[in-house]
Amino acid sequence: MTFQGWLLIAVFLGILLTLTKPIGLWLFALYEGRRTPLHTLLGPVERGFYRLSGIDPQEDQSWRRYAVHMLIFNAALGLLTYVLLRAQALLPFNPLGLGAVNENLAFNTAVSFTTNTNWQSYAGESTMSNLSQMLGLTIHNFLSAATGIALAFALFRGFARREATGIGNFWADMTRITLYLLLPACVLYTLFLIASGVPQTLAGSVDVHTLEGVKQTLALGPVASQEAIKMLGTNGGGFFNANSAHPFENPTALTDLVQMLSIFAIGMGLTYTFGKAVGNTRQGWAILAAMMAIFLAGTTVAYWQEAAGTPMLHNLGVAGGNMEGKEVRFGIAASSLFAVVTTAASCGAVNAMHDSFTALGGMIPIFNMQLGEVVVGGVGAGIYGFLLFAILAVFVAGLMVGRTPEYVGKKIESREVKLSVLAIAVLPLVILGMTAIASVLPAGLAGPLNKGPHGFSEILYAFTSAVANNGSAFAGLSANTPFYNGMLGVAMWIGRFFIIVPMLAVAGSLAAKKHTPESAGSFPTTGLLWTGLLVGIIVIVGGLTFLPGLALGPIADHLAMIRGQLF
Repeated sequence: MTFQGWLLIAVFLGILLTLTKPIGLWLFALYEGRRTPLHTLLGPVERGFYRLSGIDPQEDQSWRRYAVHMLIFNAALGLLTYVLLRAQALLPFNPLGLGAVNENLAFNTAVSFTTNTNWQSYAGESTMSNLSQMLGLTIHNFLSAATGIALAFALFRGFARREATGIGNFWADMTRITLYLLLPACVLYTLFLIASGVPQTLAGSVDVHTLEGVKQTLALGPVASQEAIKMLGTNGGGFFNANSAHPFENPTALTDLVQMLSIFAIGMGLTYTFGKAVGNTRQGWAILAAMMAIFLAGTTVAYWQEAAGTPMLHNLGVAGGNMEGKEVRFGIAASSLFAVVTTAASCGAVNAMHDSFTALGGMIPIFNMQLGEVVVGGVGAGIYGFLLFAILAVFVAGLMVGRTPEYVGKKIESREVKLSVLAIAVLPLVILGMTAIASVLPAGLAGPLNKGPHGFSEILYAFTSAVANNGSAFAGLSANTPFYNGMLGVAMWIGRFFIIVPMLAVAGSLAAKKHTPESAGSFPTTGLLWTGLLVGIIVIVGGLTFLPGLALGPIADHLAMIRGQLF
């Protein structure tokens, strides 16, 4: 570990903390439906959309109506993408003449981008046409991100409203988030990336001659526009197979830093938005403090392990940190930080190959996802997942003080606790269940390129990433098979929507409740004690649930590595 490495981490956090309140205030304006400086320009577009679609933005939807509209919208988008990928060879903007995507891969990809997972069992530059990248995938990047933020708004209203029957309007939330946040931010972001050297063209490739005089064909395309929303919307699906390790996606140290900042920016801003929504910004800061405590612990372990290197190589006389699978342009500190950021935030973009991390260094990305992607998490998804843990934590606190638990003015009763536990329990059941199936069936065992504990880790990582809607991978797993495309597709759908529906039910239940003022017997939910309790509940409930997987995978892999050094 070096001073420069820790300085990078400190600068990264300093910039983010500075941006949290301004971003949170902008999001709060959208949450309330208030005017922003962009309304003068884009207001007519919003109103025109409502008139064309017959939507009344003032309609207040119940949680069931909100959920049904959201599910139908996402199912329709997924079907549209599947059809587009299957018909790719017949459609325009296909300069390389790429053929149709096969059935199981098209299914997996359509589900992946619909659920904001962006898992890729393919190499983008040799599989997807420009039209598929733009119309099929980039549009999903916008709308899946907007869906997550809209759902967070719905839960915020559940806490903030009193004796209400509705939690907002799905279509109005989606329109405002896309029009006044994601689109303008990505236009500016795209211009920055183009200025930094990221391609933005409809050309499919260009021929160049290397210094050795050899002709080489470089893949091109509308990369910058996809890269912007890929990061800002915590999507993670790369235009190129190498993702953000590719110089056309991430050319400089500055773009690398900006990409990491953009992954966390909206998620951290939403913590402040929540505090504003419930009338107490200290609630938002307490949530952010708990998130940052877990994030810093993970970053420390990952950086320490990667900087320490591998014992077996040291035993052979090779000194230094673990540079396998890392870009020399970024080095160990930036690669370790990126790995923790992208798995804490449900992004899945990578600037290094996680399969090449040390055993414990690779354990941290898995552990981040197995906590439920609540350490900042995906845009919207992170904060509503975190609030489900907060409901569970305040329930435990209520048991300790011997009274009905309360959180931000709402009594937390059996219905909210049961629904929260139901949503939280989805992850361990599906991750461990599907990992177990893949670990015994021949079709599953054919996937890992490594045997033993690390091969198991590759399978465990894949299903963890799918259910947590992250999308990164231990790339040693050959996942482009009917078995893995099908299983991972189902896992991604369950991981997204089997959590959302119970969460919306919680929002509806809370919105109907009266406001309960704090009293002398109320458990404080803004101080250090509350932050510590939140961290403890998340680590215990989210972490120990997956102890069998962790013990069989990364920890066993680490012990094997130590034995290799000793013997």
